[in-house]
Amino acid sequence: MKGRFPMLRLYDYLPSGNGYKVRLLLTQLGIEFERVELDIVKGETRTPEFLGKFPNGRIPAVEFDDGRRLFESNALLWYFAEGTPFLPAARMERAEVLQWFCFEQYSHEPNIASLRYLVSHPELQDPRRALLDRMLRLGHEALAVMERHLGSREWFVGSHYSIADIALYAYTHVAHEGGYDLAGYPAIRRWLERVRGEPRHIAITDQCGAAASR
Repeated sequence: MKGRFPMLRLYDYLPSGNGYKVRLLLTQLGIEFERVELDIVKGETRTPEFLGKFPNGRIPAVEFDDGRRLFESNALLWYFAEGTPFLPAARMERAEVLQWFCFEQYSHEPNIASLRYLVSHPELQDPRRALLDRMLRLGHEALAVMERHLGSREWFVGSHYSIADIALYAYTHVAHEGGYDLAGYPAIRRWLERVRGEPRHIAITDQCGAAASR
């Protein structure tokens, strides 16, 4: 896959699971990239310069050397996985990938990722703190859906590792940092081990790419 895309710049925040999704896929595809670290806690994605490029004001975001830009983690996963084994060719399986993308964004990430963020930054004033118990409950409901699905299969879509697995792995494997105990989810724990065993796997703390100076 090396050289398939022109040199690209990935705007990232190392602790972010959403940033990790893209960093992991690019690494597993062997695509070179320049990584630019932006601290979201300090508001570095809310500057006029960044918002002029990416109006949503969030990472991950990618800038290609021809000036094209793309943001939203799952859109980036789909773009880079197109034409590779990470995105199935069959129509139904592609729809299933999209199905799990929607589940991740609406049921999984708003609770599991948000709770991890709030626990990791106790100094931040955030109105979501009033909803911590609700987040924990809804997060466990999302994990229960995943557990049932993985009870009779190895991967989320088809019989192979795909971007559906990457999208859900990113925040599930660090769910304990938000107070989620995965002891009661044996199928999820086995799946996490399978993902970690995939070629060119990197940890969420691995930078990869050349970090750019700002």
